[in-house]
Amino acid sequence: MAFDCFVAIRFPLHYATILTHSVISKIAAAVLLRSVVTVLPMPFLIKRLPFCHSNVLSHAYCLHQDAMRLACADTSVNSIYGLLAVIFILILDALILLASYILIFQAVLGIASQEERLKGLNTCLSHICAVMLFYVPLIGMALIHRYGKHLSSIIHIFMANIYLLLPPVLNPIVYSVRTKQIRWRIVQAFCGVRVSP
Repeated sequence: MAFDCFVAIRFPLHYATILTHSVISKIAAAVLLRSVVTVLPMPFLIKRLPFCHSNVLSHAYCLHQDAMRLACADTSVNSIYGLLAVIFILILDALILLASYILIFQAVLGIASQEERLKGLNTCLSHICAVMLFYVPLIGMALIHRYGKHLSSIIHIFMANIYLLLPPVLNPIVYSVRTKQIRWRIVQAFCGVRVSP
């Protein structure tokens, strides 16, 4: 999405020739392959562990760290793989996003008109909000999981559910609020005032 935003701002007249269906398909295939290759070993790593204590998880879904904690064997391979997966996915993604937004801001600053600069930055606003909707709950859940061992299990479950449910619930709202017609309908619905487009 950041690459799409960069092409839309930097090369608006060549957008359709740069981001063809073939290029978009290749990007989607690479993202899907990376996700599958990264996540697929985790169930097999968990399956090889013996569980001799309670098998009750503290989350509503099977979190790798949570399942590792229930094992009564050496989990160092799982820990190392989990750390490498986090580095590979989260840190690499964050660095790629940072680099693409640096390129976007350079392209926006190269635009002569102040109005066009604001329009260019507004193009990326929804994407930045969507990224924040994903990363903020993820970082919050990771911090609570790492440093909040003394906290109530309700907090852990609540943060895990926020991380799982908040981004897909709020993403449509983030992207639809930018549409003027939807904004006008929302104002009409909540304020009861007739707003003309």
